[in-house]
Amino acid sequence: MASVPVDLGQVEQCRKIASDIADDVQKYIDRHTSVGVERTMLRAFGAEGVDDQGVPIANVAVDRYHRAGLLSRGISTLVAAELLSGATTIQDAAERLAFGVALEESALKITPEQVRATLKPHTDAAIARIDAARIQRQATKASYPPVSNPLKYVIVATGNIYDDALQTKAAAFAGADIVAVIRATAQSLLDYVPQGATTEGYGGTFATQENFKIIRRAADEASVEFGRYIHQTNYSSGLCMSEIAWMGAVERLDMLLNDAMYGILFRDINMCRNFIDQYVSRRIIARAKIVINTGEDNYLTTSDAVEKAHTVLSSQFINEAFAHRAGLTDDLLGLGHAYEIDPKLEDSFLLEIAQAQLIRQIFASHPIKWMPPTKHKTGDIFHSHVHDAMFNLVGITTNQSIELLGMFSEAIHNPMLVDRYLSLKATRYVFSTCKHLGDEIEFKPDGRIAKRAVQVLDEALTLLREVERDSIWESIGNGAFADVKRTRTGGRGFAGVLERAHDYANPILEVLERGA
Repeated sequence: MASVPVDLGQVEQCRKIASDIADDVQKYIDRHTSVGVERTMLRAFGAEGVDDQGVPIANVAVDRYHRAGLLSRGISTLVAAELLSGATTIQDAAERLAFGVALEESALKITPEQVRATLKPHTDAAIARIDAARIQRQATKASYPPVSNPLKYVIVATGNIYDDALQTKAAAFAGADIVAVIRATAQSLLDYVPQGATTEGYGGTFATQENFKIIRRAADEASVEFGRYIHQTNYSSGLCMSEIAWMGAVERLDMLLNDAMYGILFRDINMCRNFIDQYVSRRIIARAKIVINTGEDNYLTTSDAVEKAHTVLSSQFINEAFAHRAGLTDDLLGLGHAYEIDPKLEDSFLLEIAQAQLIRQIFASHPIKWMPPTKHKTGDIFHSHVHDAMFNLVGITTNQSIELLGMFSEAIHNPMLVDRYLSLKATRYVFSTCKHLGDEIEFKPDGRIAKRAVQVLDEALTLLREVERDSIWESIGNGAFADVKRTRTGGRGFAGVLERAHDYANPILEVLERGA
């Protein structure tokens, strides 16, 4: 494959600095929990259902004891106390926590060891559920022929999950390898997960456990019909990041959009809350061996793609460091970047190749996710189609792993079936006719592409040094990434962060942290 100059010493420095940055945050994570994390554990133990207002029992129970100031011991301690006090099942214990006589602090005079012992069968069952889903998913995938990269990734988002299921099959028929059901607008700001199948949604369809089941079934049926494995994707982000990771893990999703900083920058979620939740979500994802997709591509929608290209690379190093601390291996890290340089800029195509090739070489063992042009799309569908073709050409030439396909109607409306079909048709044409182009060309060592790659790596190293000096907390506050500024105590969800008590217990997380 054609290559650009990469100073391996600089890459090693970048990784070392990113590791130190992540270590600083990890110390905070290890001392704290959140209402989202505790809800996740209650769900994982087996609590289900909603109250008469449609509020999940997990929310009712966790919020009740958070208000009472007793959640710092962990929801696991509360569940164990109920079981020791006469609750016959996890569901019974959860309903008592949500609606029964409130536990007195004296009832919680049990040790973490007693909590672990009391909950061991339920902890084992929760872990076994993740493992069984992973094994089934891997076996199903292995029964089909492998598909060469880049995998063709498309979005369906009608608002009605049953229509999404039909569109999943239509996308597979047209040649898609991966189907993502994009979430309803602003679901990431909801501090609960809706219950059941949903048939209404603006800008997308709600991510719920039942909806995951419906799309998994449709994707499996499409796999059988078309003789190749169809991957399912959704979003593990926002205020319910770890809960959705649990649901995705047990419902056999293949990929989850999951980023260390996206929620902070683009959804104004409190950074303390976001860092805690992303860690626990990734512990679940690592056990399930789901591929994550990070969100650095979004940086270039709010900042200039030429001037701030290095912020993408810097963030990728940081996302990698956070993911490693949560047990994710490189083969599960779908680091994101995008084709977002202004097409009117002279030699913009060369700059795009430089960035894509640089990232491909630095993260050689990662399933890189390559995102299409959106920022500079207009209502001119003909120019838009050409823009996407140039994006496809870079993707195949630089051997990207996962390619979200551009739509010529991007700036007009949600893609129709025919829009997706034409996009897949054009992509197949470029991927086929240029399949080995990257093996046949070389970049001049002192040419524009090579010099650009050197420049981006230099600037990324400089930025990482600044972030290490200031801390990531202050750097985000200063707008180091995406030209967006957030504060450490601002944003949504900070009230749901709490410091762990000295005798905090979380048996499921402990098993996840020990690994397989």
